[in-house]
Order: sequence, then structure tokens, then C-alpha cells
Amino acid sequence: MRGLTNISDPNLLIGSASSDDAAVYRISDELALVQTLDFFTPIVDDPYLFGQIAAANSLSDVYAMGGRPITAMNIVAVPTDELDLDTINQILRGGADKVAEAQCSLAGGHTVQNPEPLYGLSVTGLVNPHRVISNAGAHAGDHLLLTKPLGTGIISTAIKRGACSPELEEKASKQMATLNTPGSAIAAVGLTKAGTDVTGFGLLGHLSHLCRESGVTARLESAAVPAIDPEVFEFIKQGCVPGGSRENLRLAREFTSFSNDVPEEIQVLLADAQTSGGLLIAVNPNDLSEARDVLYANGANIVSEIGILTSADTMPVVVS
Repeated sequence: MRGLTNISDPNLLIGSASSDDAAVYRISDELALVQTLDFFTPIVDDPYLFGQIAAANSLSDVYAMGGRPITAMNIVAVPTDELDLDTINQILRGGADKVAEAQCSLAGGHTVQNPEPLYGLSVTGLVNPHRVISNAGAHAGDHLLLTKPLGTGIISTAIKRGACSPELEEKASKQMATLNTPGSAIAAVGLTKAGTDVTGFGLLGHLSHLCRESGVTARLESAAVPAIDPEVFEFIKQGCVPGGSRENLRLAREFTSFSNDVPEEIQVLLADAQTSGGLLIAVNPNDLSEARDVLYANGANIVSEIGILTSADTMPVVVS
């Protein structure tokens, strides 16, 4: 199959080749555009909450690159014969309120008919090209910080099966609707140039992209990786694991070395496909204290130190 036609442009600092979260295009020595889009089907029943989560997820890719979102456009696909106008409006209102929370301008969008509902955003942001966070910026010796616990994919499956309590559903939904604003803050002060957000490929998948592009190996301490709630492990034992997470783990075993004492439930958690997951950031050990302060000051609920990067080894990711 012939490859896609592409124009070589030195101002395209980051494109699709490095599996980064968004594209970065340089406008000047001090200014670059960050561009991304994302959308998905409902993962909660409340249409307003779904709009909030989908918008937060779309905005996250700009924050994960160290950028500040400035404009967003709605991407809407709906079965108009099944969803009434009020439900559609609630989805859009949830998204609009989250965009406003990000101090970003909602500039329009596009709507089409579709057999199942889809919603998300196309987002444009700004970043200093010297302060971009990318997969390729990590170094051996850096420590890995995570700003949201894992398990939202498993909880979403439990919700669909009627196995999740309203309290845990609310807890997970609130986390998914939380903006990843700490990403732009920590980039602006120059405390990291390497990182990503943890979304559909799970922690292991996104971490492997960072390791591949940076030429390092990640050594994760599985006991240090937080789950959103202990009940997540009970859901895993009950089989409440989305197909995407199972596929993530199958693929992860090709590039991950697991110690014999890492239980299956932990392996599943590390591969769980997240919606609007947290930031995964590589930080020099001398900057850890200041980095934690900046992340907490800008909205991070947790800052968990989950591992360290070393020189490249046989496997990109090693879990103990």
C-alpha cells in the first residue's frame, strides 16, 4: 500500500510519527500551535456529564503537550431519531461549560447524523516551542510522576453491567471530567519536556511510546501505581474488563517484562484503557519537589512517583 502524501515542513515540530498526543506547528521562535481532536461514544448515562468528560478528554491532549487551549470546535454525531433535542443540548452544554472552565473559546463545530452518538472537540492551543512536552524529551535518571489514579475503563464496564455503586460512579466521573491543566503549568516553568496523558492505550502503552521515542527503559514500581478505588480489583476478578484493556495487555506483554510477583489484576490495571486519564510526566530528580508543588498548585489531585527511567534495555518497560 502506498503511504500517505506528506509535505515536509520544518515548522511542523511534532506530527504523527512519534505517537504524541497532538501536533505542534511553529509560528515563531516563541510561539507554536498545538492541534488535536478526539471524540467517542457515551460512557455514562447522564448526557451533561458525558459532554463534560468528552470535552475534558479532548482538551487534555493540548495540556499534555504543555500547551494552553485557546479555541475548540464541537464534533457531534447523533441518531436524531433516537435522541431528543434536549438530550443533545445537554451534551453540548456539558462540553461548553468544560471549555469555559478551561478559559478556552468555543468557536463552532459540525454535526452529522450517525447510528450512535459521538461527541468530542477539535482543539487548538498555544505553546512556547522551547517548552513543549513530548514523548522524545525524557532522559535516563528521570523519575515518573502520575497525576490521576487508574481504573476508569474497568469502572465504566462495571457501570454498564450494573455492578458499580452510585458513589464510585460519581467518583470516577468526577475524575474523568477534571481538566489536566497542570500540564501547561509545569511546562511553562520548564520543569519537564517529556510526558503524555494516559488514555486509550493504558499506562503501559503510552509509557512505551515515551520510552521508544526517548531511547530509555522505564522501571515501574507496581505497588506505587494508584487505583482509583480498591473495588477496581474486585471488578477485574469478576471479569469487568473492557475489550480494549484486554487487548492493551496482550500487546503490552510484547514490550513489558513483568516480575513473577506482579499479580494478573495489577497487570490488567496497568493496561486499562483510560478516558481523560492523568498526566504521566518525566522529571529530573533534582526538580521533583518543585514539580510536585507546581502540579498540586494547578489542580492535580494526586502526584504519585511510580518509577524511574534508565538507559535503554532489552524491554522498554520493566514492572516489579
